Formats: sequence, C-alpha cells, structure tokens
Amino acid sequence: MKKKIIILFIIIPILVFGAIAYKVPYLLPHEVLEPIRLLRDFEQEFTRTTERNIGVPLQAQVNDDNFKVEEFVTGLNQPTQMAFIGNDLLVLEKNQGKVRLVREGILQPEPVLDVEVGTNNESGLLGITVVDSSVYLYFTEAEKDGGQTFANNVYRYIWDGTTLNNPILVNTLSSESSWHNGGGMTVNKDGIVYVVIGDQMGGGRPDTKNEFTILQNYAKGEVDDSGVIVHVGLNDKVIQPKLAQDPLSHYYAMGIRNSFGLAIDPITGNMWDTENGPDDFDEINLVPPKFNSGWAVVMGPATEEQISKIPPLGDFQYSDPEFSWERTVAPTGLTFVNSDLFTKYKDEMLVGTCNFGYLFKFKLNEERNQLVFDTPHLQDRIANFTIESGEKDFEPLDEIIFGTGFGCITDVDMGPDGSIYVVSITDNTIYKIMPK
Repeated sequence: MKKKIIILFIIIPILVFGAIAYKVPYLLPHEVLEPIRLLRDFEQEFTRTTERNIGVPLQAQVNDDNFKVEEFVTGLNQPTQMAFIGNDLLVLEKNQGKVRLVREGILQPEPVLDVEVGTNNESGLLGITVVDSSVYLYFTEAEKDGGQTFANNVYRYIWDGTTLNNPILVNTLSSESSWHNGGGMTVNKDGIVYVVIGDQMGGGRPDTKNEFTILQNYAKGEVDDSGVIVHVGLNDKVIQPKLAQDPLSHYYAMGIRNSFGLAIDPITGNMWDTENGPDDFDEINLVPPKFNSGWAVVMGPATEEQISKIPPLGDFQYSDPEFSWERTVAPTGLTFVNSDLFTKYKDEMLVGTCNFGYLFKFKLNEERNQLVFDTPHLQDRIANFTIESGEKDFEPLDEIIFGTGFGCITDVDMGPDGSIYVVSITDNTIYKIMPK
C-alpha cells in the first residue's frame, strides 16, 4: 500500500505537469519549456528520419494526383515565416530568434542572424519580407531570448549573400501583450512594406493589454498602434506611428483582431489578409486602403445593426469578409498561384491553417476582387456549421481543400522555381509541392 501511495505521488505531478505543458504552456517559465521543446524536436526528427527510411508516407498530401508533396527542409525549430531572396530562402525560428538560410535545398548549419526575442505565447521572431537586398524583420524584442519583451519592432537589414547586417530600427509598435502580435508582412508593387499587428488582447488570458481602444472600434481610448496594418517606415522621423501628428495616415487598415497572413496579388496589386476570430468566424479579407475590418464589433459578415455600431474614424470604411469560417480554423499564410507549373490553378489563392492542417484553395473572379464557388452552400461565402448526430461540423468543404496533413501551417509562398512552399511550425518542416 505504501509503495502504491509513493508511486501515485510521483505519477500525479508528472501528469499535471504534462497537462499544463500541453494545454497552457504559457504558465510555465521559458527555462522549463525550452528543454521540453528541444526534446520534442529531437524525438520528432528521429521519428521522421526513421519513417522515411522504412517508407512510411508523408501525412501531408494534396488532393490532386498530378502533384506531390516532399519534405524540402526538416530540423527547424518552430519556423514561422519565410522569404525568398534570389534563389536563397530565409526562414525565421520563432523562439530561437534565428534567421536560417536554405541554399540549394540545404539548411545551413549557422544562422545568418540571431536576435533576442520574447517567447511567451504569440511572441518571437514573427515576420519577414524582402525588397531587393533589404530584408525587413518584425519581432518582439527582449533583453535575452525568453526574457521580458520591451518592444514590437520592425528592423531593416542588408543582405550581403552571407549575413544580415546594418540593422536600422524602422518602426516600434504596441507591446503590451504576449498575445495577438500578428506578424504577417508583405511588400507591394511599388516596394512599400506593410506589417500587421493584432489587437494585443488575447481573450482575457494573462499578460494582455487592459482594454480595447478606438482602433478596435470603441468610442474611447487612444490611438495605440494595435489591431492595424502599418505602412512601414512612412516617416523616418516617426518611429512610433501613434506619436505622429496624424497617426491614422500611417495605418493602411484597422479593426483587425489578429492576423498571420498578408499578401499582395501580383496581377492586380490588391492586398489580402487572413484574420483569426475568437470562437467563430475566421476571415479572408480583400484589404483596400483605409479598410476597417470591424473588430471588436463584428467578426464574419455584419448585420445592419452591427454596422451601425461601428463608430466613424477618419476615412476608414468597413466591408464584409470575402470568406469566413463559422468554426475557427486559424487561417495563417496566404499566397497567389503564379507559376507555369500550376496553370490549372492560375486564378486561385492558397490559404494555410493552423487548425486541422488544411491547405485551402480559393478561386478568384475575373476582376480578382472576389472569391467564387461552384458548391451551392459555399456561395454565401461562409463555411457554416452543420449538426450531424448531435455534433457540430463544417458544411462539406471538398471544393476548397487543396491539401491536408500539414500540421500547423504558418506560411505559404511560391518559390522562384515555380513550386509551392509550406511552412509547418508543428512539424518543424518546410514542405514543397510540385508536379509529379
């Protein structure tokens, strides 16, 4: 009996610790979490190598027999976003604060840059985009990796083919929270860089800002550089947009809850984003200049009553999302198919998700400013809940599912070779989709 009690005293704390590490890792200190992550990553890479050696097929698959999925790079550590610069690929590692180089398909052993980042929750090395030899990075900066974040900063670096150097601080944004820091970055046809930051809240969880402000469609509070898409470096004398004489001029869009996906249509130059809802209604948005996404008044299509509750702010205008999911899928990276290898999909946009491991495809109309569907129940531009046997589920989504089994996707992009590249933060892998 005594032995059983001792065993229980050993097992129960282990089970409790494991449950906390899995369900609410933000409650554990960085010093405890990081060894757990390293152990998980080692086990994951060992398992993957073993499975490939004995011929176990990838879980990641596409629903088109003309194409195949390969593991392009493995052995990364929580990769978030990537950017091609020439034929090279730069990849961000969220909690390591490292920018990794993939050259000729090989992950180089040493990082090309290592910055100090906060790592709690949705903090870390979050966004990257490239303009010629300039590389823009967005990250939650800290005194040391895993330390207290003191700013959400955008820096511009120069790529010399080997390292990133000559950092210049371009913008400092809101940093009241370890949640909803966004991170998507993009550059338009004129070389203008944009970054998205979330509302800094986080659903009432610890370590969030105190209340919504006018940038979240509340008729109170101050402009605080949160929940917006920022025109990066609009004025090199104003590092914090909120301190500008006209801060609203620095914002391309507002009313954004949180976003991990921002992209420019290479044909039209239109901006699109993905947006994460609370418990329902994730979104895909066409984002014109001075767009108001509606949060925190509405997520998903708005009723007339909800629109009436959106207070006026400057010349920002609300419009409904182009597509939304009633059940959250956590949409992340998006890109536009622009490759002779995928002519079948030349008018389509790809969107990754963190939940369920889906890679979705959406067909654009002729003007490329709306999404069009053949399936009748999707023509309302909503993936609604259905009730089957007492269980909530999606309406069938076969028309828009391009791939499955990718884990938590954090970025999707077209490569210079015309292939599609998909980053998975849970698989520590970049997948490559190409013709068979």
